[in-house]
This record gives sequence, structure tokens and C-alpha cells, in this order.
Amino acid sequence: MPRRSWLRSAFHAATVAKSPQVDFCTWYTFTLGRERGECAMVDEVAGIEAIETQVVEAEVVVVGGGPTGLMLACELAQAGVDTLVLEQLAQRVEQVKGGGIQPRTAELLEMRGLLEPLEKRAPARGPVGGHFATLPVPLDCSPWKTRHPYPIGLPQWEIEEVLEERATALGARVRRGAAVTAVAQDADGVSARTADECRVRAGWLVACDGGHSTVRRLVGASFPGRPGTRPGVLADVRLSSVSELVPREIGHMNTMMRQAGGYWAMTVPMRAGWYRVTFGPLGEGAVDRDTPVTREEIATALEALYGPETVLAEVKNSSRFTDATRQVEQYRQGRVLFAGDAAHIHPPLGGQGLNLGVQDAFNLGWKLAATVRGRAPEGLLDSYHTERHPVAAQVLHHTSAQRVLADPDPSADVAALRDIVVDLLRLPDTNRHLAGLVSGLALAYPLPGGPDGPDVPGSSDESGDSGSPDESDGSDESDGSGESGESGESGGSGESGNHPLAGHRVPDVELVTADGDHPVRLSALFREGHAVLLDLAGALPRGLTLPERVDATRAGYALGAEPLGADVLLIRPDGYVCWAATGPVAPDALLAAIARHLVRA
Repeated sequence: MPRRSWLRSAFHAATVAKSPQVDFCTWYTFTLGRERGECAMVDEVAGIEAIETQVVEAEVVVVGGGPTGLMLACELAQAGVDTLVLEQLAQRVEQVKGGGIQPRTAELLEMRGLLEPLEKRAPARGPVGGHFATLPVPLDCSPWKTRHPYPIGLPQWEIEEVLEERATALGARVRRGAAVTAVAQDADGVSARTADECRVRAGWLVACDGGHSTVRRLVGASFPGRPGTRPGVLADVRLSSVSELVPREIGHMNTMMRQAGGYWAMTVPMRAGWYRVTFGPLGEGAVDRDTPVTREEIATALEALYGPETVLAEVKNSSRFTDATRQVEQYRQGRVLFAGDAAHIHPPLGGQGLNLGVQDAFNLGWKLAATVRGRAPEGLLDSYHTERHPVAAQVLHHTSAQRVLADPDPSADVAALRDIVVDLLRLPDTNRHLAGLVSGLALAYPLPGGPDGPDVPGSSDESGDSGSPDESDGSDESDGSGESGESGESGGSGESGNHPLAGHRVPDVELVTADGDHPVRLSALFREGHAVLLDLAGALPRGLTLPERVDATRAGYALGAEPLGADVLLIRPDGYVCWAATGPVAPDALLAAIARHLVRA
């Protein structure tokens, strides 16, 4: 018997017999594969000197290769963490789904230099604001002082391509065709097994494997909420002819919606005769996500909605979805964490899902990296749940409200409510509030020392300013970014640690650094994924020694830039201020803030 055949037969026999020598799987690995920590069964045996059983090891295993998992892999790999992504699909599905990038997500992606390659792929569209419940009044994000006031439309698979390219360039490994079938954790780490018979061992595992998360089921994490009652279909189609009712360009959500013939639909023109069609029956109905979508089903709906002149030529791919709303109770269970749709699902309104998951990744990445390195302050990893669970709960809350308002077959009462909300959306304060909510620009974490968080231990806020910047009267002096007027004199001192900027994002202002003559945007200081200590008034003492991955930058404002409201800002890797000061800075207070919020020396 040839040696290769003998090896395969022996492997099969040992597996069937459940031999102790084949605990999870037996893998025959080339030297290069061992060095890279990859599993690979020997296909060519000639020249192999040794045969061994191997467990693939990593510091963190990310289950799921969607936008959330790949963004997390980018963050971890950039921090030097050995990261392995396990994706069940053998190849990426090129389906136009979940591809709306909201303004706050765009800001975060720009911080890592990822926005530009994504924008190059995005279809052309005019400056169109977002929407609330598909109502006809665009959301205006300009009061939030962002460089990205409009959502960016891009197919999810293209977002994944860009993120995977970056993640692997940074050293992360992506293993496809590796559906996880078993997960077990102990005090030292997590073991997982895949359907292709590979055993994996890591210190931590993060479930980013979607709304039907296998990891969530395997570890017994509860997923309470409301089941879906309104079914829908998402399909990428090519139309050989179209009626005048079919949208010709990407506009505001409301201009692409239609109800007719017992159906509702949103049709978005993509490229060269291709369209993304989302449709469903009017009213509630039985939901069976496992039933395949047929060509006839799509063609029937298109004809009912847009007339017989609209002819279906090709279906590239299709899937079903519902309006279910659920959230895991705890984002961390020992050494297993949850992010993205594995942690929360909601009605697909307002373009929230992808953005919520990517922002989960930005929040978790640097915290988990510090934990892996043994330098995380007490409670830092648990703050992932503390900060992100309420954010998702709020999204579930407002998408549930949108679900009622966006009913394609509304009752008379709902129609009356829609009219009232449309009138309210035309008021600047209401529009600003909802724009901040949907875009993510209004998000502020209740950090110690901030207006929504507890006082810093041992400090007192002498300014007496305890109001949240987001609870303003809508005046121009407060934009939700944490500013309290241009002088910043209401902020706490470097001694107290209490400051109204704590917990808030800051606008991407132009700066002139001490060692440069040309303006640089604040976002550019975060390319390496480090925390940034920004000194805007020469308040930091020279020769101050900072921990690794905390970068000090001395700078002034470029011509025309609006002041941020503090002299010194300590900004986390995810772009949120964790400490700020106006006036003299006490080095001990600053170093204590770094040790409390970011990393132990």
C-alpha cells in the first residue's frame, strides 16, 4: 500500500476507534505550517521525516470572519496579539447586505487609515442624510461637528475584503471552512474544535459568529428578547428591463421605498443593471428563515411592485431575515466574550447592525490586548460589558420604535403618529438628537470623572458642572462632543480629574504639532492604535515617562480650528476621552489616570 494511502487509512481507523492518540484530531504538518501555527493535513507525504499530532495555538481566537470579527482581528493584531480567526464559510459570500457605514464608524475607521480604501470602493451617491424609521426627513449630522456627516453605502463583502487584507497584513491568521463545533474553557484558557477536525487552544475566545451564534449555543449563553414576526427577503438581482417606478439613483431611504400589490420593498440601484432588492409581504406572517428563496418568489414580488415592464434576468444571491430583537445578558462569560450580532440582534432599520458590531470591536480590542499582556487595570475587560451592553440596549430600543413607525401597512393610529414624528423631525433640536442617536455621534460612556459617570476617587469637582453635554438646550455652544464653550474654563483641573469631556468623542480637528509645519488631523495620531496624550497648551512637564502604547503629542490648533475645551486630553485608542485637564497638570494625577483607565506600568 502506498505510504500516503496507509497514512489516510490509519488516520481513519484511529478516528473511528476513538483512539487516545487522536483526542480531537491528528494533523500532519509541514515545518512551515508548524512555525505559523496552522493545521494542515498532509496531502503529499514524500519527504516528510516526522508525523505529529498538533494543537493550533493563539492568544485570542475570534470566531466569525464578518466585519465585527475582522475589525477585532485588526485591533488585536495591531497591538501585537497572536490572533486566529475561524470562519465557517469556505469563501466569502458576495452579497450586498449590512453595508451602511454610519458617521461615527467612519470616524473610527479613519483613525486606523481604513476609511480611504473603503471610500474608493463605494458607489457614487450624493450628500444624502440618514433616516429614522424611513420617514422622509433626512437626518442632519452637521451639528455634531463631524467630517463624515453622511452614511457611506458599500457591500458588506467589500468591507470584509478590506478588513481581512489589513488584519492579515498585521499578522492575524484567517482560517476558512472552520465551523466551530465544540467549546470548553478552564481557568487558563479556551479549547475549541472545528468541523474540519482541528483542535484550537487560546487564552481567550471572542464569538463574532452572527445572530445564530454557534458559540453562544455551545456555552449556554441566554439570548432573551422578542422573536421575529415580519419576514423579509434580501436579494442581489440583475434586471433586464425596468419600469419608471424603479429608482434610478441612490437617494434618501424614503425615495427608494414602495408598497404595492400586497408587498413592500426598498430597491437600491448598484452597478451596471444590478440592484439590491429588499422586500416582504405587507403585515405580519409566519417566519421560516430556512426556506430557500426562489427565483419565482422574487420575480412575482418585482412584478407586483414595479409592473410587468420590470423583468428579472439574474439572481446572484438571496437570503431571508426577520425583525427579531434579542441581546445576551452578559458580554463576558469567563474567557469567552460576545460581540456584534452574536451579542445583539434588532430590526434592520437605520443601518445599525454593522456599525454596532464594528464599534464593539473598537471598544473590546485594546482592552483585551492589555489583558492578554497582563497590563490591564482592574476591571478594564469587564468595562467592555459595562459600556457596550447599554449602547446595544439603546439601539434595540430605538429600532423597536422605528419598527412601529416604519410599518408598511400602518393602522390609522400609526399613520397619525408618523405624521407627528415627521413634523418633529423638521425641528432642529429633534433632528439633531435623533441624528446623533442613529449615527453614533452622540455616544458618550459614563467614565469616572465625566458628566455621566462617578467622580474620580479622592477628587472633587469644584466647577459644579454636572450636566451632560448631550443634555443641552440645542445652542451652538454644545454639540454633544463634550465642548462647554470655547474657553473650557468649566472643566476640572489636572488635580481633580473631573472634566465634562470625559467619556466623549472629540471632533477631528486640524492641529500643528511641535515638530511639524503642516497641519495634521487628530485622527492621524491614532493610526497605530495607541492611546494619545494630547498637550495643547505646553502643560506637560518635559521628560515625562509614559507606558508603552501611550503616545504624547504636543500641538497647537491649526488656523481656523475650534478649540476642544481642554488643555490636555488623554484619549483612549477607541477615540474617547478618559481624562482631561484645563490648567496646570499634576504628573502624579496624570499617571494615576493612565493606570486607572488604560494600562498599568
